[in-house]
Amino acid sequence: MWFTESKSVVRSLVLLCFSLTITLASGSNAISANQSLSGDQTITSEGEQLEVGFFKAGNSSNYYIGIWYKELYPNPLSIIWVANRETPISDRFRSELKIVNGNLVLLNESKSQIWSTNITTTTNTTTSNSTKAVILDNGNLVLRDDSDNLNEPLWQSFDHPTHTWLPGAKLGYNNRTKKSHALKSWRSDDDPAEGIFSVELEPATREFVIKWNGSRQYWTTGSWDGRSFSNVPEVLRMGYNYNFSYHTNENESYFIYSVSSPSIISRYVMDVSGVIQQFAWSESNNKLNLIWFQPKIQCDVYALCGSFGICRQSQLPLCNCLTGYKPKSERDWNQSDFTGGCLRKTDLVCGRNIEKPDFLKINVKNLPPNNSVAVGSAGECRTICLNDCSCNAYSFVSRQCLVWDGDLLNLSEDYGSGNTIYIKVASKDLPRRKKSNLVKMGVVVGLVGGVVLVLGLLFILKYRKEKVSVGKRTMEGLLVAFVYKELQIATKNFSNKLGGGGFGSVFKGVLCDSSIVAVKKLESISQGEKQFRSEVSTIGTIQHVNIVRLRGFCAEGNNKLLVYDYMVNSSLDTHLFSGNRVLNWKTRYQIALGIARGLVYLHEKCRDCIIHCDIKPENILLDVDLCPKIADFGLAKLVGRDFSRVLTTIRGTRGYLAPEWLSGVAITAKADVYSYGMMLFELVYGKRNTLPCEDSRSTFFPSLVANVLNEGGDVLSLLDSRLNGEASDEEVTKVCKIACWCIQYEEESRPSMSLVEQMLEGVLGVNMPPIPKYFTLFVDSPEPIVFFSNSPSNGSSQVYSNPR
Repeated sequence: MWFTESKSVVRSLVLLCFSLTITLASGSNAISANQSLSGDQTITSEGEQLEVGFFKAGNSSNYYIGIWYKELYPNPLSIIWVANRETPISDRFRSELKIVNGNLVLLNESKSQIWSTNITTTTNTTTSNSTKAVILDNGNLVLRDDSDNLNEPLWQSFDHPTHTWLPGAKLGYNNRTKKSHALKSWRSDDDPAEGIFSVELEPATREFVIKWNGSRQYWTTGSWDGRSFSNVPEVLRMGYNYNFSYHTNENESYFIYSVSSPSIISRYVMDVSGVIQQFAWSESNNKLNLIWFQPKIQCDVYALCGSFGICRQSQLPLCNCLTGYKPKSERDWNQSDFTGGCLRKTDLVCGRNIEKPDFLKINVKNLPPNNSVAVGSAGECRTICLNDCSCNAYSFVSRQCLVWDGDLLNLSEDYGSGNTIYIKVASKDLPRRKKSNLVKMGVVVGLVGGVVLVLGLLFILKYRKEKVSVGKRTMEGLLVAFVYKELQIATKNFSNKLGGGGFGSVFKGVLCDSSIVAVKKLESISQGEKQFRSEVSTIGTIQHVNIVRLRGFCAEGNNKLLVYDYMVNSSLDTHLFSGNRVLNWKTRYQIALGIARGLVYLHEKCRDCIIHCDIKPENILLDVDLCPKIADFGLAKLVGRDFSRVLTTIRGTRGYLAPEWLSGVAITAKADVYSYGMMLFELVYGKRNTLPCEDSRSTFFPSLVANVLNEGGDVLSLLDSRLNGEASDEEVTKVCKIACWCIQYEEESRPSMSLVEQMLEGVLGVNMPPIPKYFTLFVDSPEPIVFFSNSPSNGSSQVYSNPR
């Protein structure tokens, strides 16, 4: 009886202690010597932003110990650090994270140690019992001894980064071991093991580089000059709330960065795609936003698609196996892990004529590395590779024969380059046109009926001189090559004119399939047909929700026409300045944001930067939902960007011309930023900037805005009177500030369109802009003029601040 009761009491005490342990582990920010984590238990930082516990990676069944943002979890972007990235566990309930002999260790289901902090500790029982692991609000998991008055960490996760760099953490180089503390990508979205891409510090030049396989560099920040990196001056010099500093001593060299406010959630991530990304939390849309990344073109990531894989920037997915090849691992390929590459569908057995080899011809941006030189002509080069069992490809460039024996890496397709490479593959795996009896029969019939065909062709040619069939269209890439006569009929001989500009006139048309289009008849185009078709084809690949879609073109002699989707709500100017329909503030704000997104795409996300050169309300079209779409993009390239011609174009609508057009310096994307800023003022005001202001304090609306902002006046007084003050004071202020930053005299003082987009989205705040000095020219002028003084404004102030 006594034994039974005692046993029951002991069991109750054990259960009570176990319950207490769970409560402490789940509700505190630390793991003490007598505690452990398992199952769904976590510890949370004091500010309740971060958690430590077991998590499952993607669709994998494996579990890992990690740190994540509590508010974002289980989004994969929430994970910032992984302990056992190389040794997962399968049963989190039978595994434990605990302190053993002064070390934080992870025990798997079999109670085998699979991860440890691996610090040298004494066997002192007191020290061991006073050790605890604490998760701090900055994301640092610290192991420390509470009996140590200095409270210095025995170990910290900040010294062992995985794929994420956080504010306050060091990222650098150990001068004693000569090794980098690198950020290393995950192997895939489902596997946090070390991947093939890394970010490392080069201490000699004080620059960060991105490497493939720890050896091949494919992007760099450029050297550090004490204020910024040479290749990313905008991101790091302007700072937008980020302060970088470099430190070095005999033990280590490293960078560290901080943010202006602890409330800003920020992180740099070495992504599985080989791209370094920066994320920041936005209160406005309640999500983690991508605000910066490099390289801008993903196909510039070295060997992104693995061996014998090819990257095509204009297609999704980006990576594909070459014709005649297949993925080495279908499972990895399906998880978007392409680094394993491809292999031939059919093996070529050396010395045995089992499968006849042939060559696949492709054009690539750059020829792959690790080639050797052979002697011979183009034909001999082919024969050399064909007869060499180890040769996988050849190329004949600059009268030189190049051959490749190993895997082909870093293949990025580029039809416009002169880099042609021939890759060996089994002939049966290449596409071939099969001959048939029908073809032979067709030849016989053709010979017998030759006379009839000739007569028929003569009749058709005579008929087409009188009437061109509107069905005669050809496809060039994504575009339709229209016949001039068809567009003449569709537009009723170009009688229904919608508008015009420096590049030509626009007419409404109805095609034979009843679809309505806008036909732009270009003027003074001196290009040949081949060059015109090539450049139009490039424009035709541009697809974005905020850019008007080019459907086709016509190039017959001197007739050069472009065919666009028709926008039922016409252009923005008709609503702002002369339309009966008044756009409310919410719509205007979304229009401003949409235009910014379209310009970001043109400036940064196309293969080549496209500078519009003529941003104005007339070139912003609105669809049925009033979604803005940028029109006339790329036309400056079609006319050769001749200075006098573009200048003539802008004179038609004064007030959008950046100062650099008149100073004769090279034009950059910042010219579009200036024009965009001038257009923002008109979105607020509802009138042309070139018209006199109703307010007696200024004749020029942008200078009035600058004065009201500087004096802390009522920004709603600047608003279009037709809106009756119905607008967000915060949003109007933000738009006015952004507009003033966009029209700064010096290009360097203007933000890029990607930063404008982030400011409008609320990811970044906006500081008070300086008043451009050239505004003083408008004070006494009876009519606003398009002229700029030679003295630049104080444009060195910081544009960006912590979003509020």
